[in-house]
Amino acid sequence: MSTASHSAHGRPVHGHPVGRRGLLVTTAATALTLGTVSFADAAPSGGDGHGPDRTRTVRGTLPTGAPDFVHLPVEVPHGVREIAVSYTYEKTPVPAGTQGNALDIGIFDERGTELGGRGFRGWSGGARSSFFIRADAATPGYIAGPVRAGTWHIALGPYTVAPEGLPYEVTITLRFGPAGTTPEPVYPPERAKGRGRAWYRGDCHLHSVHSDGGRTPAGIAAAARAAGLDFINSSEHNTYSAHGAWAGLWGDDLLVLTGEEVTTRNGHLVALAMDPGTFVDWRYRARDNRFGHYAKAVRRAGGLVVPAHPHATCVGCHWKFGFGDADAVEVWNGVYSPEDEVALAEWDNSLVAAARWSKPWIPAMGNSDAHREPDRVGWPQTVVLADELSREAIVAGIRAGHSYIAESSALSLSFGVFGGRGRHAGIGERLRVDGDDTPVTVRLEVTGAPGCTAHFVTDQGTLFTAGLPESGTGTVEWRTTPSHAAYVRAEVRHPATVPGLPGAMAALTNPVFLEG
Repeated sequence: MSTASHSAHGRPVHGHPVGRRGLLVTTAATALTLGTVSFADAAPSGGDGHGPDRTRTVRGTLPTGAPDFVHLPVEVPHGVREIAVSYTYEKTPVPAGTQGNALDIGIFDERGTELGGRGFRGWSGGARSSFFIRADAATPGYIAGPVRAGTWHIALGPYTVAPEGLPYEVTITLRFGPAGTTPEPVYPPERAKGRGRAWYRGDCHLHSVHSDGGRTPAGIAAAARAAGLDFINSSEHNTYSAHGAWAGLWGDDLLVLTGEEVTTRNGHLVALAMDPGTFVDWRYRARDNRFGHYAKAVRRAGGLVVPAHPHATCVGCHWKFGFGDADAVEVWNGVYSPEDEVALAEWDNSLVAAARWSKPWIPAMGNSDAHREPDRVGWPQTVVLADELSREAIVAGIRAGHSYIAESSALSLSFGVFGGRGRHAGIGERLRVDGDDTPVTVRLEVTGAPGCTAHFVTDQGTLFTAGLPESGTGTVEWRTTPSHAAYVRAEVRHPATVPGLPGAMAALTNPVFLEG
């Protein structure tokens, strides 16, 4: 094994230099490139292509303020069957309130590291300390395929760096021999049997062992069925490796969509229901003015752009890209929290602006963001009115706002507004009546919400509340006019547990707009 150490500036500290290049700072994605790790003397000597494993180890320290991504080039010779990488870093103790060290990892092959390029071969963030790639298999989070000769790049992502710096060690092992065959991926079908035009329940933000989750895809599928879901969306952090991991898990009763949680340093995005095998890059910040390009890429792949938990307080989670490119927004993420209350208020303000200026509005959705037990798959879930249980129909229903959010499949509701002459509009629709002062009736029917209270929210705020029967099943009606309510939507809330604060959400709908 050959070992070399580097300072934060890419120079050898002791031993032999491992690269021909020094440090290079690039403008794209604020990346820093270290010296190259060479395996030039490691080609197998045997005529059968076999040879002993070759290993190199690189050590260095990243300073506070390091770029978002640090690329470690690796010269891979011909004849490599497998590349294996492991890494460690010091988790230096820090005072309370000070950021400690956290270092993510991934890899790009010989096709390069350019944004949106074809070189991406996997990402595990901080969830794993090692991974491998070969033609016939790869660690979850990584893409199986030949290990071709050329310059590969290990991508390090210093998520947070302690004041003393981030010492790291990366070990690369090359194993030689015949490459093997890469199997064709088996992707989920785009349609399930379904029930024709109906309300379908789904959870579109889920994590498995292919990123930082604890469940296998089989575990997620089982939990989805137990939660009464009709569809789910694969949404691993910054990788599409799970798209081909659902063979045998879908069925007439479960549609599996393929997506990605695009996890940038300025917020997270659920890229929902894209073409299988689609990679969406994440290596940019809001100031780079690149988000619009990748939002278009999601749509070209048939997917929806859904900012996730936009007011989450974790490092890098707060959404800073604006909502001009959003197709929907996740206003409820997991167990209902004050963060969701803020996201809901922000979304409601956007409805006011849309109504005032007659502009398009952004629908709301809710997902569990379940990672592992005790996170509950399907808590909450988005219930979508769709013509059939298919990718196309579900995407159309979410985009149109023909949906509501419920904490579980035990809760169902029906919501609509009725005007004169038999006119009616349901969730996500517009009701046009003969004048601004024409009376309309708002009706909410609920089951599965014992002890809850119904609220009707308009552009003027919450104008009507009513308690539901103890059974949790009941109908609530309210009369208004377009002059008093440009839109109306429903919330079903549990009793408040803290005086002066609203109760936790049990369900909420997208709005019905009123026009006189």
